[in-house]
Amino acid sequence: MPYIMDKKIRKRIDQILINNLDILQANGNINYMIAKLFKLLTQDGLMSYNRSKEFIGELECAKLEIYRRWIADYEDQKKKTNGDVD
Repeated sequence: MPYIMDKKIRKRIDQILINNLDILQANGNINYMIAKLFKLLTQDGLMSYNRSKEFIGELECAKLEIYRRWIADYEDQKKKTNGDVD
């Protein structure tokens, strides 16, 4: 998990997300935000294979962390409620 040690930076990021939660919940908007973030981070002409794979690695780690921390527990609860695959 990307734990941010600098509390001021963490608070700024949290505030951006909280202030824009309504638009982030609409279908496709998070996808757009991620694509736009990548474009902004690479618009300085420093697009490279390494920079691209680092960005994709960040996405993959975030995906895995979300699954590990929240979705896996939900899946385990549903398996208990509904039964396992036979």
